[in-house]
Amino acid sequence: MLQTILPFIHRNKYKLAILGLMAGASFISLLLVGARMTVSDSGRYAGLTWNLFLAWIPFVLAYAAYTLSWSRRWLYIVIPVTAFVWLIFFPNAPYILTDLQHLARQSVDTPLWYDVIMLIWFSWTGMLLGLVSLYMMHEIIQRTFGKTTGWSFVLIVSLLGSFGVYLGRFVRFNSWDLLQAPGEVAVTILGLVIDPTLRLMAFTLLFAAFYLFVYLTLYSFGHLLHENGNLIHDR
Repeated sequence: MLQTILPFIHRNKYKLAILGLMAGASFISLLLVGARMTVSDSGRYAGLTWNLFLAWIPFVLAYAAYTLSWSRRWLYIVIPVTAFVWLIFFPNAPYILTDLQHLARQSVDTPLWYDVIMLIWFSWTGMLLGLVSLYMMHEIIQRTFGKTTGWSFVLIVSLLGSFGVYLGRFVRFNSWDLLQAPGEVAVTILGLVIDPTLRLMAFTLLFAAFYLFVYLTLYSFGHLLHENGNLIHDR
């Protein structure tokens, strides 16, 4: 059995490393908020744990879709459904970045520097879960329909995801509302699209630009390492 496991680990070492890093970052985040709640006897940031759980949903869905996408029989059956559900939950990952605004309300329970570090752990972990899930979905689309469609997908998802973050932060909708009360959500979204506010447009565009910048940076860095590896191999 060990002879089967070791080759599998070697072939998938980077995928397993990412999974381990995301799990480790989540564990540290939970430890930090747990310690804060214990010392301060306050549940002020307890909601971060739920937000982190929601951030894992698009990651798990994208990982499942990425794994199944290598089989043609699943590509055009399961993937579209998985991708739709993934898109609904995707904004939950970058949404944690907006929790940084809680720092504006100074707390006497714990030092400010502790809350800053704790929120950075949560927001960074959530953002990375979203970025990795977007990368996997990007790879599926690009492999199936080509580079132009793949990058168009990234741009559209970044805009829709940013709009979803706005709905969560300012309208107070969540992903479950779309499944439980689709009519109400559809009417609200239609109203926002027909008569968008300056805050809506500014937030959506600025947040999407930031998320795209981070994604492109990590994407370029990953391919830079790949290029360096090919140069070394060619020598």
